[in-house]
Formats: sequence, C-alpha cells, structure tokens
Amino acid sequence: MTLSNNYCVIMAGGIGSRFWPMSTQKYPKQFQDILGIGRTMIQQTYDRISQVVPKENIFVITNREYVSLTASQLPELNPENIVGEPMMKNTAACNIYMAKKIADLNPNANMIVLPADHLILKENIFLKKVELALSLAEKNDYLITLGIKPTRPDTGYGYIQFVEKKGAEYYKVKTFTEKPDLEIAKTFLESGDFLWNAGIFIWNVTSILAAFDVYLEEMSQHFQSCEYNAKGESACIDLIYPKVNKISIDNGILEKAQNVYVIPADLGWSDLGTWTSVYENAEKDDAKNAIKSKHIMTYNSKGNIIRIKSKNKAAIIDGLKNYIIVDTDKALLICPRDNDQLIKEYVQDLRTLKKGEKFM
Repeated sequence: MTLSNNYCVIMAGGIGSRFWPMSTQKYPKQFQDILGIGRTMIQQTYDRISQVVPKENIFVITNREYVSLTASQLPELNPENIVGEPMMKNTAACNIYMAKKIADLNPNANMIVLPADHLILKENIFLKKVELALSLAEKNDYLITLGIKPTRPDTGYGYIQFVEKKGAEYYKVKTFTEKPDLEIAKTFLESGDFLWNAGIFIWNVTSILAAFDVYLEEMSQHFQSCEYNAKGESACIDLIYPKVNKISIDNGILEKAQNVYVIPADLGWSDLGTWTSVYENAEKDDAKNAIKSKHIMTYNSKGNIIRIKSKNKAAIIDGLKNYIIVDTDKALLICPRDNDQLIKEYVQDLRTLKKGEKFM
C-alpha cells in the first residue's frame, strides 16, 4: 500500500451543546481538553491518525467560525488543509466536498473520515484496523466502517448488522439502524450480529464518489460545478451549500449501498457524547468522584463529575451524589448525572432569556 495515497479527514464542525457550559458556541467540545489529560479532543485525534497518514495528507473540515481555532490547536497542519464550511449540513455534504477536494489532488486516494471528538483507548488496535481498512479500500470497491462490539443496549448509538463469516477480519453489512429504542437495542445485543456504528469511515475516493452519483445524485451534481483546490473554490461552495440537503452519510448512502463492509474493532471507544460518558472514562478518587483540580474538596459526596475552570477558585461539595458540577467564567451547571440528556434543553431554555445568548 502506497502511504502517500492515504488521506484523512477529521470532521470538527459540531457545537457540542450537551457539554455546556464547558462547550460553547465559540469554543466547542472538540477544542476542549474534556478529560483533563493535556491535549484537546481534536489534538488527540490528530496525534492518533498521524501515525498512519502523512501529516500533509491530513485535512480538517469544520465550521468557518472555527478555522483559526483549528489552526492554533494544530499548528503542524498546512493552513490550506483546514477547510471551513459556510453552514452546517450534516455529514453527507462535508464528505462529498472533501472527497472531491482530495480526488482532485490524488485520483487514487484512499481516505479515512474521523469525528474529532471520540475517545480511543486502545490505540494500537485502532491503527491496525485502520491499516487493514485502507488496504481493503485500495484493492476493492468497498465502503468500510469500523464497528464497535456493544457492551450494553445503548439507545444513543446507531447499529450495524453484519453477515456472519467465521474467522473473517471483516464482514458484509446487512443493515444499518439509527438509534433504536431500548427493547430493540436489547434484542440487537442478544443476537450477537450487531455492532455500534462508530462513525469512522474508510473508502477510496472513486468508490465514495460513485456512490454519491447513485444514491445522492442531486447533491453530486451540485458539487460537480466547482473547481477544487483553486481560487474560486470557496465562492463556489458558498453557492452550493444552501441548495444541498441536510442528510447524514449513513442515511444518504450507507443504508442503501450494497458494497458496505464492517471491521469489528475493540478500541476502548467512546463518542464522549455526554457528561456521564466523560465521567465513565475519567480518573476517579476513592469516593468515585471525577475531579481535575487540587482546590476541590468533597465531603459525603460520591459519584460526581466536577469541573471548575478557574485555577484561582476553591470549591467545597458536601452531600451530593451522582451529580454533574461544571463551573466556567460565564455559567454554573449543577444537575443529576441521570439528567445529562436534558442539558440540550437547558441550553435552549437559556437562549430564550433576554441576553441569554451571551452564556452560550
């Protein structure tokens, strides 16, 4: 496999409102050190993939608002490799945009598409699976995804059903199911032929662009009108984006295509989608509190995640169990961990207040 044919696209456009008040419109989750380990989520993603993809072949696609923030966090990247979208249009639009851009640079390119804000603890396994996927994509007309063996009937993830073939390293995909209800998720877990959809995709540019031609023909035609990696690209994209459908690559292509394959991977993976998932993956003290400051003292308190942004502020927590406590310059959140799915609603309600936007 020619290494120079391998490219990566890191998708970093979300706002991460479930991580308010740490994640804000100006400084979303992917640009934060959510776990308190000294590197932000996007930096960790870059560190990981740069071991198998040359850094000149790594691209980030994000909202235009975050281009300079991305550049400041990833100074190793060529500034031209940081691409700003004029508006959020879900994952199909950004995938075809980047596939077109990369195909223009290298028509033989294999590309891996990664979310910027996922946790992967078993890095060596991840790198081995990525190398296998890139090798398969180079030789075959396959659309490949990494699937995570489910550990619980989670309703927050999409599921991939595969066709069993004993001893194989990868399988043909039978069905994709977007976030099911709890009963269906339980049956998926029991059946043993379902994996979580990690949102990590690998394909050759020819294969994915051919799939767009078939399954999202109108979108494909819109993106044919631009000249990529040229002076007028940005202005052309500005004209296209308002016209294209807001649809995920999963719904638009992967659920319909016949050449989708999955590589099962035990990666120590989490999409860190909620404060509870951060709590589960964070270091904890003897009372199972996840704390990242020497100035926080707890009494009769267990199972809390506590984040205090200011290093000049002490905090004393007494009598709280299983709470999320996040204090920033602009806001304070105190809510039960069980209610972490409601944080999006809290944020929406806050927006309705007079001058509520300033707390976003």
